[in-house]
Amino acid sequence: MGKLTVGALRVVLVVVFAGTVFVQAGMVWAVVSGSDPEDGSLPLTALRVITALGMLSVQVALACVWRLVTMVRRGTVFSHRAFRSVDVLIGAIVAAALVWFAVTAVNAPGQREDPGVSLIMAGVGVAILGVALIVHVLRMLLAQAVARDVEATQMQAELDEVI
Repeated sequence: MGKLTVGALRVVLVVVFAGTVFVQAGMVWAVVSGSDPEDGSLPLTALRVITALGMLSVQVALACVWRLVTMVRRGTVFSHRAFRSVDVLIGAIVAAALVWFAVTAVNAPGQREDPGVSLIMAGVGVAILGVALIVHVLRMLLAQAVARDVEATQMQAELDEVI
């Protein structure tokens, strides 16, 4: 991976991380200060807490991607240490899907006249779970690559002994 690609990705990760911290701080401040009273149309406090938790899951995913990009840049991604980051990344994506399903459930009573909105929101949650499955497949590919790398290292060692 080139320096420009790594640099651009890191800039994006930092900007997204800063945005999630900003949103998270705003949600926590609104809940703690009570400055925006609910009008009864939506349970805003629950949505704010759920949003803050969703931002946390995004932040965890960003940290995992940062760690993996660092490993790629150093050439150490094909190691068993990478699995920890990928597993946490999958967990963060699943957590984000669960948070989205919670948002859908909180929002559903207000959509009684138009249940299609809730169905669309549930579909988005399923799509988020699909991303977790894609990352899981990529994890299996990483496992195969690590196994092949270990096998190649063993064969190289055997070849060095013969020579």
